[in-house]
Amino acid sequence: MLTLSCALARTVRLFGEKPAVLGPAVHLSWRQAGERVARAASALHMLGVRTGRRFGILAPNDFRVAELLHAGYRLGAVPVPINTRLAPPEVAFILEDADCQLVLVAPACAATLDHDAMEPWRDRTIALDPFGASRGPSACYEELLAAAGVAPSHEAQEDDDALLVYTSGTTGRPKGVRLSHRNILVNALQVSFEHGAATSDVYLHVAPMFHSADLLSTPYLLAGATHVFLPRFSTGALFDVIEAYRVTSTLLTPTMIVRMLQAPDFARRDLSSLRQLFYGSSPMSVPWIGRMLDALPAVQCTQGYGLTETSPILTMLSSAEQREARMTGDERLASVGRAAVGVELSIIDEQGHPLESGQVGELQVRAPNVSRGYLNRARDNTEAFQAGWFRTGDVGRLDERGYLYLLDRKKDRIITGGEIVHSLEVEAVLHQHPSVQECAVVGIPDEIYGEALLAAVVPVTGREVDPQALIEHCRGRIGGYKIPRRYVFLDALPRSALNKVLKHELRRVYSGSADSG
Repeated sequence: MLTLSCALARTVRLFGEKPAVLGPAVHLSWRQAGERVARAASALHMLGVRTGRRFGILAPNDFRVAELLHAGYRLGAVPVPINTRLAPPEVAFILEDADCQLVLVAPACAATLDHDAMEPWRDRTIALDPFGASRGPSACYEELLAAAGVAPSHEAQEDDDALLVYTSGTTGRPKGVRLSHRNILVNALQVSFEHGAATSDVYLHVAPMFHSADLLSTPYLLAGATHVFLPRFSTGALFDVIEAYRVTSTLLTPTMIVRMLQAPDFARRDLSSLRQLFYGSSPMSVPWIGRMLDALPAVQCTQGYGLTETSPILTMLSSAEQREARMTGDERLASVGRAAVGVELSIIDEQGHPLESGQVGELQVRAPNVSRGYLNRARDNTEAFQAGWFRTGDVGRLDERGYLYLLDRKKDRIITGGEIVHSLEVEAVLHQHPSVQECAVVGIPDEIYGEALLAAVVPVTGREVDPQALIEHCRGRIGGYKIPRRYVFLDALPRSALNKVLKHELRRVYSGSADSG
């Protein structure tokens, strides 16, 4: 069966005494990890979580997060990992939208519970570790685990929901993407065909585990590899963990790679164990790809493109293709590769008609790793999932060899440091400031983050606006990565004859803008 509970059971059976998890205070074999997952499933059941129901997880990367995900799969319940960088009202919205029965919270995220928006969830919170004597839930995960028995595994079906991952919607409200067991495991096999995992691998979870990018760890689960977890990225922490645990494989965003290559001690650190690097989630410029290939000559660097809705990978550009393209000057180095096995790509015009090779249009895809749709979003489902195809909203072209080139984002999405930001959501918060009459938020090129947020603001007549005041205004209302740090102040926004704001004109004019505050 293509279910994640069956996948874990197979790994435990075949690789039981091999190391599954390594960390400063933990060393678990696959047999021990499997036992903890079974107990966690029983603990969740004792807490009232039932088959088909959902529960939230708010925590940085940790082996317990992986454990809880698999406990959900075993129980037939649906885990909802939540972005730890969201503001408390955004976290509360997700918990309510998903109808979660409870939420498990790490101490690093405990402050979220202090906000009024989280009041309904305080008595439905389980602490992954004690928060401290002064506050926090009385129930602690490890105590519940110790008291739990081992219940039989629920026999899930391949098309049952396995995971609910939230991503921003076109209006700025998050949308819950329903991913099935088949979606996730098929994509793991698709990725393995190009970027194979080995039993001897040590996989490092660097990308946030609330993000679909962490599903790239699934091939390493299937292979019985060892897993290591980095709670928070910094170049020093990354280097330390790679050296300490002889990490062989990981996934990094382009921003992380740029920071790694720019680190003063990069050349002095021992990265010799690294054999595989998967990168994606935001664009990476061709010059930086070249620098990465030069700096990591012995590493298999695979680029991937995909979306949460595709579990997540659609296309890949192998290390061999990148190195060959760089030597020959082939333009495919600027592409995101070719379709994974079983993935159909099609470029369509505004009317939905297929376009020829080389023509620019919206990318739609058809594949067994495509989600069945969004939770509670009938209109979005109708627009995005049509006649077996998923319309990605990304604009690009396919060449005659099948390489995909992404050119734009149809609905003005901004990808900064691997995180997706929708301008309308940010504008709505800026508009709440009493000195802001009008505003428009766009993404402009940034060497480190891929894109940075720039806000063009028309102040209320007679008022002056301090950029730092706008930054402080946004804090607590939206996640920190969504707050613009660059501002321009205008008498009027550029508009079309139909009174629509010309965001492309703002991007064109201010792409070289420096920080104004």
